[in-house]
Amino acid sequence: MLRRWGQRKSVGFLDMFSLSRDMGIDLGTANTLVYVAGKGIVLQEPSVVAIDRYTREPLAVGAEAKKMLGRTPGDVIAIRPLRDGVIADFEMTEIMLQHFIRQIHNGNPFVRPRIVIGIPSGVTGVERRAVRDAAEEAGAREVFLIDEPVAAAIGAGLPVSEPTGTMIVDIGGGTTEVAVLSLQGTVLSESVRIAGDELNDSITQYMKKVHNLIIGERTAEEIKIQIGSAYPSFDEKDEVTMEVRGLHLLSGLPRTVTIRDSEIRESMSEPLSMIIEAVKRTLEQTKPELAADIVDRGIMLAGGGALLRGLDTLISHETGIICHVAADPLSCVVLGTGRVLENLSQLNRVFTKEHR
Repeated sequence: MLRRWGQRKSVGFLDMFSLSRDMGIDLGTANTLVYVAGKGIVLQEPSVVAIDRYTREPLAVGAEAKKMLGRTPGDVIAIRPLRDGVIADFEMTEIMLQHFIRQIHNGNPFVRPRIVIGIPSGVTGVERRAVRDAAEEAGAREVFLIDEPVAAAIGAGLPVSEPTGTMIVDIGGGTTEVAVLSLQGTVLSESVRIAGDELNDSITQYMKKVHNLIIGERTAEEIKIQIGSAYPSFDEKDEVTMEVRGLHLLSGLPRTVTIRDSEIRESMSEPLSMIIEAVKRTLEQTKPELAADIVDRGIMLAGGGALLRGLDTLISHETGIICHVAADPLSCVVLGTGRVLENLSQLNRVFTKEHR
């Protein structure tokens, strides 16, 4: 009886380190999402860390830290450790990953999962190494890197394994990834560091220039979500308005102004045009056979930026190709990493070269 109990105990202990512990991560500029094999998406948190200015000790990570952005006392700093899709603060990225890994595994410090991480296709070798090192230092026993547009395409359900051309436009917080895919590989890709953060910045600058109002990053994002659009809607007879509070540039006192959706659309026109140009450049370089497939299937939009109202209409208008928004655009990359994790033998060609 003791031997059998011990055998079962041993199997249970080994099971702690089985596939169910392995993880797929979308390490995004704005949000980090984690997929655990066999369980699905188990975590979605802002990529923010709050630390003590003097001791560098972490005070909060994720949603709790994001609440502190722009509201911290002098001895607390709220940091976004990733900028433009790459690691800007290695130490804080490691702390954030370590926190999320332990949170998922109930604080168990001995779990060392295998991790698949989505990264922008345009990052340098040094930036790729930084992601790998941060994950290993956070507790991963093995790290696989996959380009974000490939992961997003898999997560969106596109037939990436078939000899058919598909086009994905993944608009995140820091980068926009445009790629043409076929047979588990990237035929063409372009990564531009114009995405959600730049849309927020354009709104901030517009409010300052036109309304003499200083607003924070979180307020700009709220404006974009509530009344932002890329293309005018013909269904709305009246313009949508929103009250915005901030500091008046001249008086230095709090003030409330009312803004219209057409103003915000105008403020975002420049970064949106740069995204459109990246899509056009990629299409111009696409081989005729693949281009024909894309015309038949359309362009798939993924990432948080895909939720901007009218963006699919704008891209369709500019390219003449129908656009589809993924069913769950925010989760496409992390769902793709998870599906690759669970089908390594069938999808092993999707990894970056060092893991093929």
